[in-house]
Amino acid sequence: MTQSNLTNQLSTLGLEGFKSSLSTQLDDPAYAKLTFEERLFMLLESEINDRSNKKIKRLTAAAKLKDRTASLENLEYSAKRGMDRSYILSLASCDYVRRNQNILINGPTGVGKSFLAQALGRRAIHEGLSTRYYRVAHLLEEIKVARASGNYTKTLSGLSRYSVLILDDFGVTPLKNDEVNDLFEVIEERMFNGSIIMTAQLPIKDWHAYLGNETIADAMMDRLIHSAHKIEVKGESMRRLLAKKGE
Repeated sequence: MTQSNLTNQLSTLGLEGFKSSLSTQLDDPAYAKLTFEERLFMLLESEINDRSNKKIKRLTAAAKLKDRTASLENLEYSAKRGMDRSYILSLASCDYVRRNQNILINGPTGVGKSFLAQALGRRAIHEGLSTRYYRVAHLLEEIKVARASGNYTKTLSGLSRYSVLILDDFGVTPLKNDEVNDLFEVIEERMFNGSIIMTAQLPIKDWHAYLGNETIADAMMDRLIHSAHKIEVKGESMRRLLAKKGE
């Protein structure tokens, strides 16, 4: 069998990582010193890594995170900001997702709530978990369009399939009654299916009053807050601090 025949078969099987690693081994005489088992292990490891990288790339594109720099490594940790490193990094394992727990992040404008939410989302992606980012206003608009086009149920079902759903900027503008209902349906659909990461300027204690509809507010808060991780981000606006550094 020629090398060409072998690589063609690997391509047919979709083993691109294996094929690339094999080409490296064939071009480097040093690999001849290794045992068959060692070389096979390397080939399989390359295939696994290639598949993992492709999955992360696919999940990242689907997540539609708006900040490409958002990562746990790029967070500015400090107790004064409410960014306890050990606590936040404890979330990096994504056990909260497997336990269907939510993360609620609140604090003043500009302090990095969205950055933190997206950093946690990116970490979930690297754990192989499907993730989707929305500003709440954009999500509600998408649902409104879906209802008008007859795709309401399909849209809600699609949202429920994400392991992590990031809802950014909750509580920025007043919600209409149908929007409160739609948001409740999104949360209800996900109650036993992954996690929600929600950011808001409003203190969590004011969320109930903001929603207005007492019955729905009770149900929504029960589903969101039960066993949720709560992070209050404090301090001066990060945008203002970065602007000062640039002066």
